[in-house]
Amino acid sequence: MNYIVIDFEFNGAYSKRHHRFVNEIIEFGAVKLDDRLNMIDTFSELVTPQISKKLNSHVAQLTHLKMNDLQECHNTFSHVLSKFKKFLGDGVLLSWGNSDILVLMENYRYFFGEETLPFLSAYCNLQHYCEAALDYHDRSRQMGLSACAELLGIGFEDGDLHRALTDAELTSLCFQKLYDPALFERFVLPCDETFYKRITFKNYNLYDIRDPEVNRKEMFFLCDQCGHKARRRSKWKVKNKTFRARFRCFRCRREFEGRITFKKCFDSVKVIKRIAEIPDPKQKQQQTNAE
Repeated sequence: MNYIVIDFEFNGAYSKRHHRFVNEIIEFGAVKLDDRLNMIDTFSELVTPQISKKLNSHVAQLTHLKMNDLQECHNTFSHVLSKFKKFLGDGVLLSWGNSDILVLMENYRYFFGEETLPFLSAYCNLQHYCEAALDYHDRSRQMGLSACAELLGIGFEDGDLHRALTDAELTSLCFQKLYDPALFERFVLPCDETFYKRITFKNYNLYDIRDPEVNRKEMFFLCDQCGHKARRRSKWKVKNKTFRARFRCFRCRREFEGRITFKKCFDSVKVIKRIAEIPDPKQKQQQTNAE
């Protein structure tokens, strides 16, 4: 079994034919690992844009690519994809986060009119896998590739990132460092009908307290300083689709605003909690008087 770690660079392009924006792939990068995670091959190809004739300034700045580079390579998406499918074979596709596979699906839909990728058999989101392997549980922020590499002591230069092959290589190094066969097996998904429903599901926030999927038992806060359970001092209110209430820790004698977001995912509801400090009125008045 081979593992194919991919990364794409893409350009925001407006399609006059479909009257919408498309994330058009402009570079393929991939690393092939064998069943012992030895790097055995790489894939790197520029793609000539067919939707847009201009390169977004932000993309150009990040990748250091120029439109001339892309036009002179004379590689259409279908041409590069044909070569990539041979490179992929029946291997497991891996990427950092879901954005790359969603962009691949978007391009395949645009150029071939199909909603699924028939050449794909299995997929793994390495961002989710690495977070689990590192026991990373910050629900308010997903781990970035560079942050993961730094935690693992993998050296890299910021200026080398944001090119497809370089990012794929860095992702591969993180995977090699954290590989656990039993854990990894739990994150490999067969690319069946359920997979496509899962990956295209758009998460949304629940903000009706009467919603049966809003777990009232989660609506509490522990003081972030002493760990003692705080007491709610106000009714729940909703702002920006987030539940908010005032809490007081009687051990620390401090008050704070507790903010809870219930995010509906394909097969679960994620609970994200944040604490916001409430300024002391006396201190605020003293600062005002001092000014």
